[in-house]
Amino acid sequence: MKTVAALAISLAGATVFVCSAPGVAVPADLNTRVDAVFARWNTSTSPGCAVGASVDGQAALGKAYGMADLEHDVKNTPETIFEAGSVSKQFTAAAVLLLAREGRLSLDDRANKYIPELPESASAVTIRHMLNHTSGLRDWGSIEGIAGWPRSSRAYTHAHVLEIVGRQRALNFTPGTRWSYCNTGYNLAAIIVARVSGMPFADFTRQRLFQPLGMAHTSWRDDYTRVVKGRAMAYDDETDGFHTHMPFENVHGNGGLLTTVGDLLRWNENFTAPKVGDRSFVDEQQQPGRFTDGRAHDYAFGLMVRSSHGVRVVEHSGSTAGYQAHLVRYPDQHVSVAVLCNSSSARATQYAHAVGELLLGDAVNKTMPAGAHALTQAEIDRRAGVFRDTSTGMTMTLVADKNELRMERGPALVATSPAHFATEGGDQIEMNGSAMRLVDAFGTVSSYERVTAFNPTRHQLQELTGVYVSDEAETTLTVALEGDALVAKRRPDATLTLTPVYTDAFRAPQLGLVIFRRDASGRVTQLSVAQDRVWDLRFARQPTAKAVSQ
Repeated sequence: MKTVAALAISLAGATVFVCSAPGVAVPADLNTRVDAVFARWNTSTSPGCAVGASVDGQAALGKAYGMADLEHDVKNTPETIFEAGSVSKQFTAAAVLLLAREGRLSLDDRANKYIPELPESASAVTIRHMLNHTSGLRDWGSIEGIAGWPRSSRAYTHAHVLEIVGRQRALNFTPGTRWSYCNTGYNLAAIIVARVSGMPFADFTRQRLFQPLGMAHTSWRDDYTRVVKGRAMAYDDETDGFHTHMPFENVHGNGGLLTTVGDLLRWNENFTAPKVGDRSFVDEQQQPGRFTDGRAHDYAFGLMVRSSHGVRVVEHSGSTAGYQAHLVRYPDQHVSVAVLCNSSSARATQYAHAVGELLLGDAVNKTMPAGAHALTQAEIDRRAGVFRDTSTGMTMTLVADKNELRMERGPALVATSPAHFATEGGDQIEMNGSAMRLVDAFGTVSSYERVTAFNPTRHQLQELTGVYVSDEAETTLTVALEGDALVAKRRPDATLTLTPVYTDAFRAPQLGLVIFRRDASGRVTQLSVAQDRVWDLRFARQPTAKAVSQ
């Protein structure tokens, strides 16, 4: 029986090891069934994935599919190094927790104690808020995307992150009151580790995390120009074939971990048999966060902690440029699965769960909870429509689909009564006439109201035209009419079509939801860009601007 400590060497030949553990019966045809999960990538003409699994601390699986480098015909192997995206966050959180246990910082310290560059708007943000995603900080990458420079289009550094965050005059929400996924907090956490420890973040984590666990193939992409032996290139799947899509930036801590499936399994085993820290340390990292009012949510310190299909799950997904990743652990069954892929179209989370379910067998209850109410078609049609978040202005669309009600491009709703619904992911929805109340899986409460379609006249569109400027994003948007369409022009050459959603609100590619704001007299004075991670970024209309049309 091979041990996890020998995983990287043992899996070099993509061998499947079958072992057993209490409550887990590894299927004899595991190899064939795993091949079926990754069938799309079992080719020499595409990128692919590596997968590793352990059961009871023993290597149970290690395989690889597709190519690490299409230009040089290099195959993926279980030892191939991929980038793990946001799976990286748990390592950043662990570094902060180590410093906290040594008394060198407190999780409840204000972040500006260590990062005085933060603006006044972030003065109440604590380290705990950042690690739990309850800080309210805007996601710096989303701001840059709005500005026309999405991540990987520029060689961003932590100095850029500090500069971008320092320009923000507002948060998404009051710290501790809501939940919103935010890379910014984890970049700031990496900076704090470096400043408090007195050594580069990459050196601290190598000495305190990676080396003690034998994670010899793991490092940070803190210099994207560095040569990394055995690293897979990342790709996008375009209509004319695969194109390289690498993360050309030095920002890390939120992501940027270069690693293998074997090293990730070593890390997961530390939660069962700690070598880094002790039992209280690993328990603390898995402690779900709480809002200021005491309500718990599912996000701990770089980890999602929840139950799925009757099984306890500790996991995190990751996505950066063309890399996709997922690391999941089932603590009660002592099963771990790591999936790393080098194509943006790979579904690492789906694959990891599928392999996990193969190993867990009957422990997984795949039956959806039956609704207490069977919706009639009339009830489905009556509930469908577009709803606006009364706080952010962002929309949610409920659609009638094959005799069921579901979120657009999202999960089905299970009716527990004519007015109450739930999703498999844990969202709870209550509908009352034109109003809707959503409590998501993280405990964030949002109020929605039904909105009607907006079909503006040319005159209505004309009054929205003008030049709008945001100092926070260092961006100018010129809103103009081209024919009968409203567009936003952005340097150097982007023309973004604004599609009406509801009154004064438009959907725009690369921006999100654009909402035009009026003063008391009804005159348009601002526009706001709203996204999942930037809720209300304001652009001021320039008073000297003239209406523009073509």
